[in-house]
Amino acid sequence: MSTTRTVRLKILRQDSPSKPQTKRWEEFEVPWLPQMNVISALMEIQRSPKTTDGKTVAPVVWESSCLEEVCGACTMIVNGRVRQACTAFVDRLGGGETITLEPMTKFPLVRDLVVDRSRMFDDLKQVKAWIDLDGSHELGPGPRQSPANQEEAYPLSRCMTCGCCLEACPQVHESSPFVGPAAINQVRLFNLHPSGKMHATERLESLMGEGGVADCGKAQNCVEVCPKEIPLVDSIAQVSRQVTKHMLFGWLLK
Repeated sequence: MSTTRTVRLKILRQDSPSKPQTKRWEEFEVPWLPQMNVISALMEIQRSPKTTDGKTVAPVVWESSCLEEVCGACTMIVNGRVRQACTAFVDRLGGGETITLEPMTKFPLVRDLVVDRSRMFDDLKQVKAWIDLDGSHELGPGPRQSPANQEEAYPLSRCMTCGCCLEACPQVHESSPFVGPAAINQVRLFNLHPSGKMHATERLESLMGEGGVADCGKAQNCVEVCPKEIPLVDSIAQVSRQVTKHMLFGWLLK
C-alpha cells in the first residue's frame, strides 16, 4: 500500500494587532514536494486553507518577495530560530517532525506571520545611512576606493534589513531605544566610503546618546543568526572605538 508523504506545519496566528484574543495555533498538513521550502508549504496551504481537523480557515498571511534570500521580507521564527523562510528547506528541518512557524516578536505584528519592520528603516534615517549628493548636476568621477577598502566594505553591504539580528538581540525590546546591530553596521559601512566620510561625524554623534552603541550588551547573538554572515560584532566594536575617540577628541576638530 503506497502512502503519500506529507508535511505538517503548526502556525501561530493572529488576525490583527488590535485583536489579541484571536491569537491561536493552527495545524496544517500539505503534500511534500521535492526541494520544498517553508514558502512552498505556505503556498500549498494558501491553495487549500484547511486545518488538520478539517476546519476551513482564512489563508495564512506571510510576506515574501525575492525567494532567494536577498530581500529579507520572509523573516520569521522557524522551529524556534529566526531565519528566512525561503531558505528553510523542509527536508533539513528535521524530517517527519512538525514545523512550527511564528512571527518575529521584536516588531509590531500586522497579521499572522507579517510584522512591521519600520523601526529598522527609521534607525537607518537616524544614523544617516546614505551618501549625500550635492544636487543633480554632473560632479565628475568620485574618489577611488582601494581594493583593501572594497574588501572590507563588501561584507558589510550585504545587509538586507531582514531583522534577524534585532530579533536575537536581548537589548532590543519594547522599553529599549537601542538601534541594534544593523544600523551600527551601516555606520561603519558608510564611514568607510571615501565620500561617506564627509558625514562620519554626524553618524557617530547619532550613536552617542540613548539607544546608541553604548547600549550594546555584547551578547553576540546577532552574528550567530545573520543569514549573510556579516561581521556584526566587529562592526559594533569598531564603531564603538570611533565613537569613544570622537567623544574624547572630537572637540579639537571644531
